[in-house]
Amino acid sequence: MDDRMKSEQQRWKNKIASSAVKRHPERKELFTTVSGKPIKDLYTPADVPDFDYLTKLSFPGIYPFTRGIQATMYRGKLWTMRQFSGFATAEESNRRYRLLLERGQTGLSVAFDLPTLMGYDSDHPLAMGEVGKCGVAVDTLQDMETLFNGIPLDKVTTSMTINAPAAILLAMYIAVAEKQGVKPNQIGGTVQNDILKEYIAQKEWIFPPQPSMRIITDMFAYGSSEVPLWNTISISGYHIREAGATAVQELAFTLADGIAYAQAGIDAGLEVDEFAPRLSFFFNSHNDLFEEIAKFRAARRIWAKVMKERFKAKKERSWWLRFHTQTAGCSLTAQQIENNIVRVTIQALAAILGGTQSLHTNSKDEALAVPAEEAATTALRTQQILAYESGIANTIDPLGGSYFIEKLTDEMEEQAWDYINKIDEMGGMIAAIERGFPQKEIMEAAYRYQQAIEKKEKIIVGVNEFLMEEEEQPPFLMIDPEVERAKQINKLQAIRQQRNSAKVEECLKRLRIAARGKDNLMPFILESVKAYASLGEIINVMREEFGEYQEPSVF
Repeated sequence: MDDRMKSEQQRWKNKIASSAVKRHPERKELFTTVSGKPIKDLYTPADVPDFDYLTKLSFPGIYPFTRGIQATMYRGKLWTMRQFSGFATAEESNRRYRLLLERGQTGLSVAFDLPTLMGYDSDHPLAMGEVGKCGVAVDTLQDMETLFNGIPLDKVTTSMTINAPAAILLAMYIAVAEKQGVKPNQIGGTVQNDILKEYIAQKEWIFPPQPSMRIITDMFAYGSSEVPLWNTISISGYHIREAGATAVQELAFTLADGIAYAQAGIDAGLEVDEFAPRLSFFFNSHNDLFEEIAKFRAARRIWAKVMKERFKAKKERSWWLRFHTQTAGCSLTAQQIENNIVRVTIQALAAILGGTQSLHTNSKDEALAVPAEEAATTALRTQQILAYESGIANTIDPLGGSYFIEKLTDEMEEQAWDYINKIDEMGGMIAAIERGFPQKEIMEAAYRYQQAIEKKEKIIVGVNEFLMEEEEQPPFLMIDPEVERAKQINKLQAIRQQRNSAKVEECLKRLRIAARGKDNLMPFILESVKAYASLGEIINVMREEFGEYQEPSVF
């Protein structure tokens, strides 16, 4: 059969295809994926020889989970529609959350402002001009109480995009739930808490790698016993891709980070099956529909093998790669912003066909500003139309068995393993980061992609082709400068006057002692938060004990 197939394909190429090419020569642009991978004109069974269905695919909910981690996937439960949102003050963000929930959003996702991400209070000199601009400002437990006012935390799951200060924000969330009468073991959600990708790509670190890994494993241990429904890490390829990585690099570096976290947990004395079921992932979905679908399928297959064979996990849930997806912010253009709705739809389609567990769809105006209400609603409606009108949720892994998809999935897996093995040879991801390996790979990939755009080998509609006279940009959301001075800073200073300062000092002292020793830090952070110690005060204690990370030069 294989010989006959190859013979017939060659005959088709020589007679049928060549004749068609003479009449209509192939287009001049490169036939590659977004990542630059060459794409053949046709894929047949010859591209997936000796294809073993049970080994490569099997069935949904069965190892290696290529076709999905749940047996019924979206026929049983749709993905969580979790729009990333937060701006200005907690009051204004709370209003946006309520609006999105009223319009059909099924999960919350919190965007914090830059000072919060970097561990500074709103009145710190380095926070000046940034308070509430690209996310919500959270200084104390009072802000968190306001942020979730009227939102029952036992009825909704929440994702928080926070890394170096992640333990503090999780503690605040636990404290808010308790004030609502909700026990820690009843709350569900995710805290990003992925510091390795900060060193690689996003650059929002505070502490050096070793104390950072200690904080993370403390959260693993605390979460497994006290907050069992909470994902204490979301291992993030999203920001790696946004920095310019290819799809394969995003896949490989993200899973290599996951391997580092799993090993750190084991080295800290935890049983892998205690924490592995609560590891989650966060991927980017870019414009190349098929490349992205293959990436997600390969990710599940690789992670299942890693957890089962490398880490000897016994629980099937430990083998699952559960992931959230966000459409590609780096693909959005400030030119012809309505085009972004189409881009986001394609990217969302890829995430769903790839089997995501939750999804954020970007708003059309995000290349310009924090999303306006109308744009945020359109982004949510995009998911809802795909879910309820397109038919793509009716069957599981509908592209499974496609010669093209299976070949891409196999190649993606093989190339990702090459990277993972190389990182292992370097001594693991922390050692690779210290050598600048992933950083250099990403920089080179970003440079190649930009060259392809400038040479018009890659067409970006409205940017390097199909240009038009731009009408005046539509109005977009502007953050009032008074948010910083008159609202957030005044509120923070009032809390400092009202709280029990002696209790705060005692809590921070106990945290300092714990940081110098080996006790789990989470209980001490939680008691500091409940005393209304500020984020910056807690971070300063840890900064003084752990030091600050200084990035080495990479050329």
